[in-house]
Parts: sequence; structure tokens; C-alpha cells
Amino acid sequence: MLAIIDYGVGNLFSLQCSLKKIGVEAVVTNDPDTIKKADRIILPGVGAFGDAAKKLRATGLVDTIKTEAENGKPFLGICLGMQLLFEKGYEYGEHEGLGFIKGNVVALEGIIPENLNIPHMGWNALDFKCESPIFKYINDGDCVYFVHSYHATDCDESVIATAEYGVQVTAAVGKGNIFGCQFHPEKSGDTGLKILKAFCEIGE
Repeated sequence: MLAIIDYGVGNLFSLQCSLKKIGVEAVVTNDPDTIKKADRIILPGVGAFGDAAKKLRATGLVDTIKTEAENGKPFLGICLGMQLLFEKGYEYGEHEGLGFIKGNVVALEGIIPENLNIPHMGWNALDFKCESPIFKYINDGDCVYFVHSYHATDCDESVIATAEYGVQVTAAVGKGNIFGCQFHPEKSGDTGLKILKAFCEIGE
């Protein structure tokens, strides 16, 4: 069983439906015992870093999440959920993340060329930086769907894929049992389903 953490940020229905399509039982939950019983965890999210971090801490789940991740349970952050894996986010101030992965989350503004739109929205090709178990069913150059105005930086040792948007933007990270996708697998068609399938096979 897979636990999708519900902390009041984002529409979780499409993610749950995508997992159902690949035959994975997924429960949307904010119950610590359910999270502890799960085989793997997904932390989704849309919106602002600071607001999401505050809401996640308000659930009282942070200690449970950290314990399960530290014990080696496969863990995937998606979009804002990926950003929360880092040490700090600088969206409307400075905010503390979960600190699973070294690095910071900063604005695309001032980094990408001025002629490109913010948010970065649409389909972009993945540029693999190393092998990763979550990419075992897809190929370098496959396209996925992004919607974001901030991205992870200072995290070269954990980057497993980038996407070109005027500059190379962090698209996915991995460190041990911890993974993050800046893009939305649940909105990325067959490629996204294959990424979710690969994640759900880690540790089997």
C-alpha cells in the first residue's frame, strides 16, 4: 500500500487515479499509523513553499515522515513536494524545508532569459544526468509536464535529470531512497505512469 500525504495542499485525486491505472493501491491520508504501515510514501503539493511547509508542520506528521524516510522507505516528492525535500525555500521569504536533500529552492526569475514565461509551464524533455531506478522504463529525452516558478539549486550531487528552459533547470533528484520530480508524473501521460510504476517497484 502506498500513502499519499494529505496536508491540504493540492488536488490529490489525479495522482491517486494515475496510481490506480498502474494497479497500485494508494491511500490519501494524514494519519501517522497509516503512513507507518505503507510500503512507500508520496508527498505531493502545489502552491507556495512557505505556506506548504507551515501546513505540513501543522499536521504533526513531520517526525513520522522523517522517521519513515530515514528507515529507508521509498519516498517521492512531486512538484512542491519535491521542493520541500530541500533545506530551504526562498519564496516570499526564507523558509525551512525537510532537509532530506542538500540545496535550496529559488525563483526562476533572474535565472532564465527574460523572454521566457514564468511559470515554466508545459512539456519539456528530460536530460538524464545519471542512472536512476525511477527512470528504468523511460528514455533520455522523453517529455514530461512542468508547472513551476521556483526550482532547486545548489544540489548538483543529487540531480538525476534536468530540463532546458533557457538554462538547465533541475527536473528530478535522487538520494538513496529519496526521490523528487519537479514535473507532474500524473499529468505526463504514459511517460509519467512509467515513472510512477518504477517508483512503486523500488524495494520489491
